[in-house]
Amino acid sequence: MNATVFTLTLRQIAGQRRSLLLFLLALVPVALAIIYRLGEHADQHEETAGFLAYFVVTAILPLVCLILGTSALGSEIEDGTAVYILAKPVRRREIVGAKFAAAALVAAAFIVPATAISGLIGLHGVSEEGIATGFAVATLFGVFAYTAVFMLLSVATSRALLFGIAYVFIWEGLVTELFSGTRYLSIRQYCLGIADLISTVSKGDFEADLGGLEGLILVAMAAAVALLLAVRRLEAFEFTDTD
Repeated sequence: MNATVFTLTLRQIAGQRRSLLLFLLALVPVALAIIYRLGEHADQHEETAGFLAYFVVTAILPLVCLILGTSALGSEIEDGTAVYILAKPVRRREIVGAKFAAAALVAAAFIVPATAISGLIGLHGVSEEGIATGFAVATLFGVFAYTAVFMLLSVATSRALLFGIAYVFIWEGLVTELFSGTRYLSIRQYCLGIADLISTVSKGDFEADLGGLEGLILVAMAAAVALLLAVRRLEAFEFTDTD
């Protein structure tokens, strides 16, 4: 990883208006958890786990990673400034590694605390039983996989945002719910498996469709393969692509 590229990418992300959007997205689950606490609840474990699974993991987590993953390198390719980085004697894998590390760090800084805090608020008054912890850890692993996949999209196509949104809301939000076999191709399902592995609540409260160990292996494979392909794509990148 190149420290200079990493630092420049962090400054680039911090200086963009989208940072405010990321902050607002991170506040949404916390605000909803506070509203939830104002009502009457039959089973806080089940309802909180459902909220974290079907709102935070399904929507907030991938959206934050989509914004950061596609902009870390894709924005420079689109506006033509990537040529200045690629022209320097820096290995492509160091560029991808630095960009990925910066985007993943910022994404984790927004989403992991928001997940843990909203989970603890929802479970206030009852034992945590690994729900808040499990989902916080799961979103951390999810950050790595989603950010890597969306970075790959950003160097592979100029329509990375469109394909990313289609993956999140059509593939993961619809297809994987209809066809159980597709869970092996869903980062969301990997995250839910990891959360279920850590959680100690009863199966009636929360049970993922994928095993925890399977989720850990598959989420690591997804991140590694996506980064490898991103490096390969960048190595084949021609300066004329930025014109």
